[in-house]
Amino acid sequence: MARPVAPEPKFFLVDHLYEKGLQYYSDTWFSTAGAAELAGEKSTDYLESGPAAERIARDLPRVQLIFILREPAERAYSNYLWTRTNGLETLDFAAALMAEDERERTLPDRLRFARPYSYFSRGLYADLLARYFDRFPRRQLLVLKFEDIVAHPADLAARVHRFLGITLRPEDAAGLGVINPSMEDETGFDEGIRRELTARYAEPNRRLAALLGPDFELW
Repeated sequence: MARPVAPEPKFFLVDHLYEKGLQYYSDTWFSTAGAAELAGEKSTDYLESGPAAERIARDLPRVQLIFILREPAERAYSNYLWTRTNGLETLDFAAALMAEDERERTLPDRLRFARPYSYFSRGLYADLLARYFDRFPRRQLLVLKFEDIVAHPADLAARVHRFLGITLRPEDAAGLGVINPSMEDETGFDEGIRRELTARYAEPNRRLAALLGPDFELW
């Protein structure tokens, strides 16, 4: 399978990249892909972007899309650690969660695609996936669990292979792992905040279960 020459192209997300057209996308990121190969890329922010969903559906209507979801409370805290490590966060986690809505409303233009403070809202998976479920046949969508990358790598790789319609390659599982682990955390995830987030995500997770059906086992 051909991969882009650099990760996270974000072509369908970032306006000035998308305006350069599909030929630019192909030439820039897949110039070494052979005609008989599958070509794929990973841009995590596509999930949360309505414009990206619309653009992908319009330009690549037969594309196969794989979404990997992490338990949302853990995902929120990991996001916070990433933002803090990159020098964009000075608040503690509780204060950052309280400030999220206001920060989203006043986000500087230079951060509008990165959205580094969207700790809670990025875990509302049912709402985010709905944009893609509305635009693509269910057979073109595969939703997996992040935790299975570590817990069940062989099974996860096999599911991806079957979804793509390629020969199973067990050796692929050996290369699976967490690509961007959070930096060292001195304080740990406060259990009180974890419980609060878990409660806030209960209803969204029920909607996620209804959307995905029994094949997707919630956390």
